Amino acid sequence: MSNLYLAIDIGASSGRHILADVEDGKIMLSEIYRFENKLVKKNNQLCWDLDSLFKEILNGLKQCRRLNKVPVSVGIDTWGVDFVLLDKNDQIIGDTVAYRDTRTTGIDSEVYKIIPSNELYKRTGIQMQIFNTIYQLYSLRRNKSSELELAQRFLMIPEYFNFLLTGVKMNEYTNATTTQLVNAKTKTWDTDIIKSLGINPDIFGALNMPKSTVGTLSADIQKIVGFDCEVVLPATHDTGSAVLSVPANDDDFIYLSSGTWSLIGTERRFPDCGKESFRCNFTNEGGFDYRFRHLKNIMGLWIIQSIRHELKGKYSFDDLCVLASEASDFKTVIDVNDPIFLSPESMIQAIKDFCAKTGNQVPKTLSELMACAYNSLAKSYAEAVTEIERITNKKYSRLHIVGGGAKDSYLNSLTAIYTGKQIYVGPTEATSIGNLLAQMLKAGEFGTLEQAREAIARSFDIKKVEV
Repeated sequence: MSNLYLAIDIGASSGRHILADVEDGKIMLSEIYRFENKLVKKNNQLCWDLDSLFKEILNGLKQCRRLNKVPVSVGIDTWGVDFVLLDKNDQIIGDTVAYRDTRTTGIDSEVYKIIPSNELYKRTGIQMQIFNTIYQLYSLRRNKSSELELAQRFLMIPEYFNFLLTGVKMNEYTNATTTQLVNAKTKTWDTDIIKSLGINPDIFGALNMPKSTVGTLSADIQKIVGFDCEVVLPATHDTGSAVLSVPANDDDFIYLSSGTWSLIGTERRFPDCGKESFRCNFTNEGGFDYRFRHLKNIMGLWIIQSIRHELKGKYSFDDLCVLASEASDFKTVIDVNDPIFLSPESMIQAIKDFCAKTGNQVPKTLSELMACAYNSLAKSYAEAVTEIERITNKKYSRLHIVGGGAKDSYLNSLTAIYTGKQIYVGPTEATSIGNLLAQMLKAGEFGTLEQAREAIARSFDIKKVEV
């Protein structure tokens, strides 16, 4: 009987438990549990409900027992940048504030007084995003919060869940790089930056790579879920896992991990902390086996999701695509990465206000609004492709779209038109698959990442977009 592996993939709006095994060289997936995730308002801040999320993690593990499908290992991935601080009793200090909260407003300029932005980029290679961990931490220092003084340990969100499962506190490399506190050359915490911000570097643990063992389930957790298994580090940053699942081994492609966020870039062996990469605000996030994800963050399907939520779910995503296609002659586009779209009270009004402010035609109908949103996303992808080719001094023939957004055939078609590239889509469960690959590579199911990616191409329906 083949081994089972469990990926727990938690995104900004939902989480899922996906079991997998390898049969005749193919990866077979089975989703066994799904749950909701959402931001909650606590003390006038947007926060994550970690207690609820951990209960759902346990519920999914108990489902494995009920189905008599006990995994040999489990890995957890989540979004990046957010964290917890633990006190001397291993209790969370304060609320777990989310990256979409406004507490970092204006903090970046305060940080740059201590370390200029170009020097920060030269050392870390990480893009300037107001929600990065560095600004969240410095907001605590700037506001004279006692949290940093009480802190004994810093853990990213998936690392905290691993701690609850095993009792082991372990930091992981790929997610750590999203903090903007890891040196791109040494691949370790940049203690000079950390100290300059008045933060104790001792709260940060050694960085461990995907495939590392965290531990096994604690005795208390075993009693709750009914079994024991190994907890393994995947690329705990969801994009790091998603990029692992791109079904290609050559260097002639750009990837687009399409979901709430759109991450578009290339996989490289060395970071690019140069002036042009800095000017274009590309990031060099850590990847599997010390690869670098040289990519650009784009606001992504968050814009579409927010519009749909605002419309009370009256329209399906397919309905919104149809509406957009009905106004294909509406030409106004927006800068989807403008901070106004990060967490507006009304996404619809934010788009209209942006159009008016920039002197462009304001969408009057829902069809025009959706056409504006979809065309703006596709145009932003094309602009990023142009920047990638200029920075790398290389032309790429194709674009691989992975993740849940790969299901959006209308956006895929627009992307093909705007970029002029061959577009291939799939797999859609990219993050979970990448999570599973790290576990399978550790277990020896595949000898190399190249072999694992060949298995992805065999296992899943990878489609070419026809325009």
